[in-house]
Amino acid sequence: MIPVEYYLALSATLFSLGILGVLLRRNALVVFMSLELMFNAGNLAFITYARMFGTISAQVVVFFVMTVAAAEVAIGLALMVEIFRTKHSIDLDQMNTLKG
Repeated sequence: MIPVEYYLALSATLFSLGILGVLLRRNALVVFMSLELMFNAGNLAFITYARMFGTISAQVVVFFVMTVAAAEVAIGLALMVEIFRTKHSIDLDQMNTLKG
């Protein structure tokens, strides 16, 4: 059996990589992928604690986080497609205003 600390270390590493991706990258697709990585790191921590304490409530929270993340990706990608159609770029530095 794998110790709980390994799962939590993996979760912290994935979350840190997600934060670095959000802060350092300017491509909107990479930022969305980094946000998803952060969501999944949080989900891994929830599942680890649920297994450690023997409860199912954290798994219910993970289900809702995954649902919200899927909705966020669908809306975010739709916005990126529309922004690309108008500005011909999805660089975040060029999207500092939401003027039409």
